[in-house]
Amino acid sequence: MRVLVIEDDELVASGILAGLRLSGIGADHVANASLAEAAVHTGRFDVIVLDLGLPDTDGLRLLRHWRGAGKDWPVLILTARDDVQDKVAGLRSGADDYLAKPFELDELVARLHALQRRSAGRCVDRIEHGPLVFDPATQQVTLEGVPVELSRRELALLHTLLNSGQRILTPEQVKDSLYGLDDAVGSNALNVHIHHLRRKLGPHIVETVRGIGYRLGRAGV
Repeated sequence: MRVLVIEDDELVASGILAGLRLSGIGADHVANASLAEAAVHTGRFDVIVLDLGLPDTDGLRLLRHWRGAGKDWPVLILTARDDVQDKVAGLRSGADDYLAKPFELDELVARLHALQRRSAGRCVDRIEHGPLVFDPATQQVTLEGVPVELSRRELALLHTLLNSGQRILTPEQVKDSLYGLDDAVGSNALNVHIHHLRRKLGPHIVETVRGIGYRLGRAGV
């Protein structure tokens, strides 16, 4: 999962990012609405965490703008505004969830997984694909009941493929799911991750669609 955190308090943002990354969630941070607009046009995010008290515009205004433009990515409002009226306004403006500060990191992580799960049309975190089982919350993978150790990037790649079903993803879409906005990406990096995933989960787990990109294949030999 890749998350964009829109938060103007640098101390709060750094704590959120550190906690999300320890939980196996890729996260990027921007401090205002203008940078958020640039980020969502540059990268691909599974969930957006939105503070309302931004320095250049109110977060609700930004959210209404996105929804009015047909942008349907999941948005969790994370704010100090904890009145019922604020929560109602946030949800009616298009937010998918609302969490008031202060908050527990475990709850934030659980809510993010729930948003991505619903966005992918699933009712549980656990994803089964033939003999392959992946639990995004625990980052555990088994193949035919045997645990498989994957790196952080390999886990992100697998999660992206499992969420995509049979949709074909371009190389750019796959890279967006693996790397942050500030990450330097080597020209052969994606091929290396795909090679490792095929070695560990079977040669057909990533199907190459010539001239277009990649899609999920079968697990195992």
